[in-house]
Order: sequence, then structure tokens, then C-alpha cells
Amino acid sequence: MSGVMGYLGLGLRAGSVVVGVDAVRRSLQAKECRCIVVAKDASQRAREKVVRLAAATGVPQVEGPDAAKFGAGLGKPPVMVAGVKDAALADGIVRAGAAG
Repeated sequence: MSGVMGYLGLGLRAGSVVVGVDAVRRSLQAKECRCIVVAKDASQRAREKVVRLAAATGVPQVEGPDAAKFGAGLGKPPVMVAGVKDAALADGIVRAGAAG
């Protein structure tokens, strides 16, 4: 999991990561997201709004830590979901998520 958070932190500083349900939805609708990271304890609302849209558009999903740790790792309040716009970064996150 720390690999996923490390990649997200780098991407956030580079401007390649969007944070929050509404921002990720907009990015998915604009076909800018290459993968999403969803908090383990994400609300049903967040899952309905983002995960379904990601699945419909073929965007891979990676499970992240719980929302409080997710946010703390990004220097933000609790975070339910983040979207990655950069293809190479998304590939690294998907691989890191698969490795556990």
C-alpha cells in the first residue's frame, strides 16, 4: 500500500492526481483518468458515483487505505477517492496495488 501512496504523493505534487469524488467524476467524464484509487472505507455514495463510472469507461480501480490514512498521506483531510491522469503513473499504481 505504501507504494500506491508514494506514487499518489508524487503525482499530486506534479499535478497529475485529482482528489475527491466530484473532481474524479469530472475527470472520468472528460476521459482524463487512467486509474482511480478508492479508500477501503469509501461511502456507498462515493462508490456509486465513481466506481460505476470508472468501470463503464474501462478505467482500472485500485483499493487504497482507509480514508483517514489516505488523506493524511496526501496532506489532506480524509479522502474517499483519487484519480490519476498520467498513464505511466497510473500503470505504476496499478502494479503496486496488485503487488499489495
